[in-house]
Amino acid sequence: MEIKILTAPGLGSSGPFHWQTLWEQSIPGIRRIEQQSWDAPVCADWVAAIENAVAAAGPQVVIAAHSLACMAIAHWAQQTRLSVTGVLLVAPADAEDPNFPIEAKGFSPIPLTTFPFRSIVVASTNDEYCSITRAAFLASQWGSRFVNTGAKGHINANSNLGAWLDGQNLLKELIQNQPTL
Repeated sequence: MEIKILTAPGLGSSGPFHWQTLWEQSIPGIRRIEQQSWDAPVCADWVAAIENAVAAAGPQVVIAAHSLACMAIAHWAQQTRLSVTGVLLVAPADAEDPNFPIEAKGFSPIPLTTFPFRSIVVASTNDEYCSITRAAFLASQWGSRFVNTGAKGHINANSNLGAWLDGQNLLKELIQNQPTL
């Protein structure tokens, strides 16, 4: 099967009711980027896993990253020579926040340069891991389109989004290079 979409979960990975897992179960051509450690992540290891997954999938792939994986994507974008069609960065976790999990190593400082690919940052007005203002700032620095999705928490399983159709539309926007929302 040709891989068209890679999911990149955050800290702890994505459980059975998370939109990433539901997408993996229902969308053909989607595969999860697996990490060595979901619970004690090291940025360099996560970046290497992203690089390997993208190299295997090819340049037409789109990545759907969540939370801490958004930070890994920001670091990966600074060093890769590979290309992707685009990246959906959902609920980025602010690696520079004083309350950032201490078990996650090497994710700060956050790179603040424009990505070499199309990207969309999606953030919530009540995300405990990154303020909407901070998410909008990161989007502007990365050259990403910014989408304020309203009060949806950390845009995860606790947000009760199911297969998150708005997210699927944003994914289609990246794949087809056409605005959806």
